[in-house]
Amino acid sequence: MYGLAEVDVTTANRLLAGHDPPWSLTAFVVASAARAAAAHPEVHAYRNWRGQLVTHHYVDVATMVEITTPQGPVVMPHVLRDADIRAVPALTAELHRVKRDPSASFIGRLLERAAPTATRIPGTLPAMNAVMARSVAARQRIGTVAVTAVGMFADGAGFGLTPLSLMSLDVIVGGMSQRPRVVDGQVTVRDVLDLTLAIDHNIVDGAPFARFGAEFRALLESAAVISPSN
Repeated sequence: MYGLAEVDVTTANRLLAGHDPPWSLTAFVVASAARAAAAHPEVHAYRNWRGQLVTHHYVDVATMVEITTPQGPVVMPHVLRDADIRAVPALTAELHRVKRDPSASFIGRLLERAAPTATRIPGTLPAMNAVMARSVAARQRIGTVAVTAVGMFADGAGFGLTPLSLMSLDVIVGGMSQRPRVVDGQVTVRDVLDLTLAIDHNIVDGAPFARFGAEFRALLESAAVISPSN
């Protein structure tokens, strides 16, 4: 199940840009999504080998980081641990650190060792995905929620659509543009971010998904995770 949302991030953009260097928009979205998922743990549950529903007491967010390689830039998944209780500056610093040094990430070190072999043996990658989808130990390594930012690679508005990842909840950050919005009864120009929310409907019901979406939107539009009071 997919949901498309246009979110007013004017306040967030102002607060993010008010620091030198600016804090990351991706880190802000990650922190907001993680807090909303922690409040509604049904949306990032999964089924184990026995088909039992497993919920998490923490939120580890897997996101993509563009790194430089001898073959050119590539994107690499990185897991931001305990993102539901961490501040945006700390998440920003970690993303920048992994971008500079991919070996600072567990997945980066794993790819360095396993990727050359795994890509040469037929069936290895599908088998790895099957294990990671059901294994509790693997879930502790790969994260519980996925956040993918595609808007950074193009200007203007637009939604991103991707197949659902191994996680039951995916957040795809699309484009951002200035658009007219009604604020306090007046039409004004605001910064609007396009988001795609995706869940595995075999695991997550629509009602918890809707409640998560409402809280996620409220956190983004209020910029609660980076407001001066926090």
